[in-house]
Parts: sequence; C-alpha cells; structure tokens
Amino acid sequence: MEKKIARLRRAKTTRLHIRTLGVARLSVLRTGQHLYAQIFTADGSRVLAAASTLEADVKAGLDGCKNLAAAAKVGHSIAAKAKAAGIESVAFDRSGYRFHGRIKALADAAREGGLKF
Repeated sequence: MEKKIARLRRAKTTRLHIRTLGVARLSVLRTGQHLYAQIFTADGSRVLAAASTLEADVKAGLDGCKNLAAAAKVGHSIAAKAKAAGIESVAFDRSGYRFHGRIKALADAAREGGLKF
C-alpha cells in the first residue's frame, strides 16, 4: 500500500502544477491488464477525448493489451481523437508512474501523432 500512496502523492503534485499552466491535460492510467488515456479540459471538469486498449480498433491486430505495441497504439489513437477535437497541445500527466516502458511508448506515439507537450 505504501507504493500506491507514494504514486498518488507524486500524481497530486504534478496535477497541481498542470492546473497552474491552464492547458488541457493528457492523463494516463496503467493497470495490470490495460492502458487508458484521457484528455481533460484545463480545469479538469470534462473529458475531451479518451482511448484505451479496450476499444476494438485499438485491440485489433495486437498480441496482447499489456505490451509496448498496445501502448503505442493507444498513443496514436488518443492523438488522432485530440486532433479531431481541435486540441494541439497538452500537458502530460503520467499519474505518478515512472516515465519508461508503456508510459514512454504511449507518450512517444502521441507526439508522433501530432500532440505537443
């Protein structure tokens, strides 16, 4: 439980800093089986775009949902949905997770898709 509390503490400080920036926030949730990404408004009141490994178009052609390829596909999907919603730049909220592995793959794919952060 200490590990989760430390992660949530790191996430809280990051979110407080992002709130002062006043830009849309790309938030990531990593579970043992799936990966979720959402883009919130600057005040955090509304979800503008969302993508996850549960979606059929993301899941198609993947061996599993908990690998780097799946994370990259979620990153491309969230970038495409953000572009369709008219969002160009976001602040990346990694939710206290370390910036490596699936989180890094998602961020790199979102950058390749055209998001700036």
